[in-house]
Formats: sequence, structure tokens, C-alpha cells
Amino acid sequence: MENSKTENSEEKHSLSFVEQFVKEDLANGKNGGRIQTRFPPEPNGYLHIGHAKAICMDFGVAEEFNGVCNLRFDDTNPSKENTEYVENILNDIKWLGFQWGHIYYASDYFQKLWDFAIWMIKQGNAYVDEQTAEQIAEQKGTPTTPGVASPYRDRPVEENLRLFQQMNTPEAAEGSMVLRAKLDMANPNMHFRDPIMYRIIQIPHHRTGTKWHCYPMYDFAHGQSDYFEGVTHSICTLEFVPHRPLYDKFIDFLKEYDGTAAKGLNDFRPRQIEFNRLNLTYTVMSKRKLHTLVDEHLVNGWDDPRMPTLCGMRRRGYSPESVKNFIKSIGYTKFDALNDMALLEAAVREDLNKRATRVSAVLDPVKLVITNYPEGQSEEMEAVNNPEDEQAGTHTITFTRNLWIERGDFMEDAPKKFFRMTPGKEVRLKNAYIVMCTGCKKDADGNIIEIEATYDPDSKSGMPGANRKVKGTLHWVSADHCVKAEVREYDRLFSVENPSADERDFHELLNPNSLHVHDNCYVEDFAAKMKPGQYLQFQRIGYFMADPDGTEAAPVYNKTVGLKDTWAKQSKK
Repeated sequence: MENSKTENSEEKHSLSFVEQFVKEDLANGKNGGRIQTRFPPEPNGYLHIGHAKAICMDFGVAEEFNGVCNLRFDDTNPSKENTEYVENILNDIKWLGFQWGHIYYASDYFQKLWDFAIWMIKQGNAYVDEQTAEQIAEQKGTPTTPGVASPYRDRPVEENLRLFQQMNTPEAAEGSMVLRAKLDMANPNMHFRDPIMYRIIQIPHHRTGTKWHCYPMYDFAHGQSDYFEGVTHSICTLEFVPHRPLYDKFIDFLKEYDGTAAKGLNDFRPRQIEFNRLNLTYTVMSKRKLHTLVDEHLVNGWDDPRMPTLCGMRRRGYSPESVKNFIKSIGYTKFDALNDMALLEAAVREDLNKRATRVSAVLDPVKLVITNYPEGQSEEMEAVNNPEDEQAGTHTITFTRNLWIERGDFMEDAPKKFFRMTPGKEVRLKNAYIVMCTGCKKDADGNIIEIEATYDPDSKSGMPGANRKVKGTLHWVSADHCVKAEVREYDRLFSVENPSADERDFHELLNPNSLHVHDNCYVEDFAAKMKPGQYLQFQRIGYFMADPDGTEAAPVYNKTVGLKDTWAKQSKK
């Protein structure tokens, strides 16, 4: 029976089709009213935002219906897996704000799966095949033509048992033998044409060491692991739709093996439900391609802020709430789609506007001298930390005679609608005074090296009568109370909208200008004290986060997202 939490949740949002299926199962009394899901990553890489969509569904369904979601590592291929990936997967799930009920590993069930496979051999439902991978693939046929039976399909049970034991020895050569299920070589579903259950891998496992030399395939291990753990709903992506009949078939065998079928205990069976994957423009989700980017040093590691990995997004300054809000906004369907990166950035921008501390930073500095401000004098100006959050408080920023402003905020010969600094016109320096530009100095090549202005002492922000209107407001930092910083600004990782669908070598599709480093920036002292994990808005520029590469004396910042959508403009170029 559904509890009040579920009813209240439904009032707040409409249920996805996956949640509707779960609700129907509860209403029909399946599994004794119990809900148990699982998130089953393979520890062969870092999680990306596509995994986040699955995490939100797996954990979200459990929360919605007062159930439990467990974490299970699908560690059946020791050639690609290690504990580094395990640890980072745990960190990413915690960062998103979810907590698992239990942690399991497919390797927990190696002995049970092995015993089950032996039973299948004894029942005449599995055999050892000594053909090459190419021969097996060729004999499987096509979706419109039946396959051809392996010459080893009808081996005696005793010989299959002996060879299967031989497969799990240090002497067994990789690729020399596989164990296949004896199903139906003419089935229109290619997955039913005697699928491989076990293969030989002579690489130590990150948990079991050298105990095993023969490992189960995903299709053989996955459904059984769900069954062993009591999973009620196995929620996965659309590519597993054709795998579902095989998932159910192996569970049929398993229920016969453990005796539940004979006892009429048929009401428990994990229900597989599929939803669409998350794809983003100008990036890839393929683990193989992400591995290549890292291994070939095309990016600076798995947590490079250009990567679609969760650790990369975290380092760039995305909040977990923004990632979850984005996933909620695009929803879950039965149809694959390519989601615009602008939608993700809009979710990030909307969330950070509520939580980011406002600070002053100048990325392309030029000196501004307030010529009538006394030399050696300074005063503290009050700056609001976040106008969207009264509880965020304020901090002080020091005002002096010599300031840094953005080079782009000055124009010597400006058009009529240029409302920033230009000779003869007034602008307000944010949180400080109204100033009038009186001119500029240039070097021998004509480059502007210094701007001069005078200030109105009666125009200080907050003073009575200081609200005289001017059309431009500029940010600034004191040249005497600031810290030099490096700022990393990011563009699209790939130069084409859908690199996964492009047939060219994906190396050719990389955007050579995906990273631009500003190494002559200045930030106010307050900003220099900010640590990774604290959300910042550089006023009038965008959202940023301190990078672990920096220090308080030499900070480094990653640009998270601009204040406005720039992707739409870029896509039109």
C-alpha cells in the first residue's frame, strides 16, 4: 500500500511512465508491496551525467515509494576495472545527495553463478564452445536469417563439465573456449542465439585476486544478481530492450534451479523497465571515447571541467541540485533524444543565482586612476554577498585611488549607446562612487595603459542624495588590495553538435579552442579566500569556482557558466 509520502509527492509532480509502472505493481500487490531498486555501475571509468540520470531514477523511485535502492558494482571484467573507479563512483553518488541501502558486487555471487552454470550444463542447457569469436559471430546469422549450430553444441555433459572446469585454470588460454547457453539459433532475437555465459580472462580481479580465471558475461550475471538481492524493479536504458527476454529466460532457469518454480513461488520476479539515455550536444558519453580523451591527454584527467563526468562538472562549479533539476526538466521517455547543452547551462545558471556569493574580479585589466582621490587613502565599501538571499550577509571591499577595471569597459571614441567608461561621461563604480572619465594614457604603440577619472565625493553608494542616475555601472578591484589570479574559461569540447553520430575520427571533431586561460586577472582579497566547493559569481561576468590547482596567494578559477546563454549564439556561427 502506498504511504502518505507517495501521495504527497504525486501532488507535487506528475509521475514518469516508470513510476506509473511501479505504482501499478504496488496497487496489484506484487512483491508483497515491497520496492527495491539498484544502481549497477561497472567500475571501469568515472560516472558521467548520463549515469546521473539513471541514479536519479533508481534512487528517486525508491524514495518516491518508500523503498530502498542498493548499489551494486558490476565487476565481471577485471581487465577494465579497479578500486579507483569504485571510490569515485561512491563519491559521485554522495555528491548528488543520494544514499544507498547496501553495497553489493557482482563478484559476491561468482560462486553461486558458477554453481548455477554447472547445473545448466547438467540439464543440457549449456555447452563449451571452442570456436573463435569470429566463427561464433559468423554462425549467429542475421536478424532475417537463422544461425548455424556450433559443431560443439551437442557435446556430452561430462565433457562440457570437464572443459568448463578447465576454463577456470591458470593454464587456460584467453579466447580458447567459452560457455554458451543452448537456447535457439533460429530465434529472431539475436540475443537468444546461444549467448555466451562465461569467458576466460587471465587478469587478477580487484576483489577476488587470482581465485577465478573464468568470468560471467553481463547478460548471465545481471539478472541473477537482481534475483539474488531481491530487486523488484530493474530500471535500465533502452539498449537493453532486446536483452529483456534473455533476462527473463535466465531467471526462469534460476527459479527452476533453486526450486521456487516447482513450489509455485512465482510472484517474485524482477521487472525490467527501460527509459531513454541522456545525450548532450557537443559532447560524448561513450566510456571508450572518454577513456581515450584521458589516456591520450586530450583533456587534463577525468575531472577536467570540459568533461561530462560528474567529477568534472563538480570541479567546474556545477551544483548537484542543478544537475538534478536539469534531469527532471528533460524527463524520462521511450525515445532517445539529443538534449541541448543550453538547457543544462540554464539549470546551472538558475540554481547558482540563488546560492553564489557575489565578488569582484577583472579578467582583462587596465589601470584606472581616480586623480582627485587622496593618495594613500582607502575606505571599506559594503558589498552584498547575494541579493537573492538575505541570510547570506555582506562583506567589505576596499576602495583606493588606483583601481583595475575591465579593458572592454573603456572606449576612447565610443558610439552613442556605449554606456560604460568614455571621456566626458559619468559611470558608477559598483558599491562606491560616481566617476567621470577625463582621459587616458597610451604607450608608444598606441595601446591604452591607464585611464584617468575624477570622483564625486557626495555620490557614495548608500549616502543620502547619492542616487543620482547614471546609465552605466562598472565593477572594479583595488590595485592595492587584490590578488593576481588565473581564470580558465571553457568552450564546447567538440566542434560538431552530435559527435557520436559523426562518422569521422572523433579526434578530428575536437574543438581546439575549448580552453582559454586568462593568466593576468585580479580578484578582490575576499574572493581569493574562497575554496573549491564554494559557488561564486564574478559580477557582470559569470559564475566561477576556485580550482584545487590554486592557492590563496595564487588562486585559480574555473568559469562555470556565463550570466547569459552563449550557446545559442555560438550554434548559429
